Amino acid sequence: MNEHLLTALLRQIRIGTVDVDEALDRLRHWPVEILESARLDHHRPLRTGLPEAVFGATKTAAQLIEILGALLAAPSVVLATRVAPEKAEAVLTSLPQLTYHPTARILTGNDHHIPAGCGQGTVVLVTAGTSDLPVAEEARITLRWFGHEVATIYDAGVAGIHRILAHSALLQQGRVIIVAAGMEGALPSVVAGLTAAPVIGVPTSIGYGAGAGGYAALLGMLNSCSPGLAVVNIDNGFGAACMAAAINRKG
Repeated sequence: MNEHLLTALLRQIRIGTVDVDEALDRLRHWPVEILESARLDHHRPLRTGLPEAVFGATKTAAQLIEILGALLAAPSVVLATRVAPEKAEAVLTSLPQLTYHPTARILTGNDHHIPAGCGQGTVVLVTAGTSDLPVAEEARITLRWFGHEVATIYDAGVAGIHRILAHSALLQQGRVIIVAAGMEGALPSVVAGLTAAPVIGVPTSIGYGAGAGGYAALLGMLNSCSPGLAVVNIDNGFGAACMAAAINRKG
């Protein structure tokens, strides 16, 4: 249940197109639905403006089937992150109405509940290289299911600086910009110097040796001299998408 749906329901009660018993039935599992393996927070969109998402990496296929099945029955989008392909295959056997996005490792559902017109503008998503795509796609799918418009600039790292400079017009149009980069993590600093929009840097674990699984990129972004740059945790495309949605949200 989000603010739009609740407002619509209250208006229907007021004009008499929905009776009280029907309204109670719609709200029966609101705000918390207790399952064997989880407590679903159906009230979260009203409090935070963002629907509940399921972290799938450490959940079993059986747990995901129970949780996602309950979410599919609710008037909200369904989003499960970090779902391995073999686990997704098992879940889809029981819940074929879900869709698996293999690059992002995300399961989605209830796309007819994707809210329209949530954002003030477009979120621009940038990657340094093709290897950063899983993190970027996690952010893109999340933003799409949260109702925000997204434009992408992929494979535009500083090793070929002309690649990002060629998109300066799009960067200027972005309301928020997410930049995913591994190695030394220099790209967010460059992008933040090209636009007035807030930039969210996502260090990725791409690299080797002194890259230390993304720590070099993380420290590089944290030590940036470019103003307007904030940083989320290593490989946290979902967290970057949530922050971008909060900045871009209308109202």
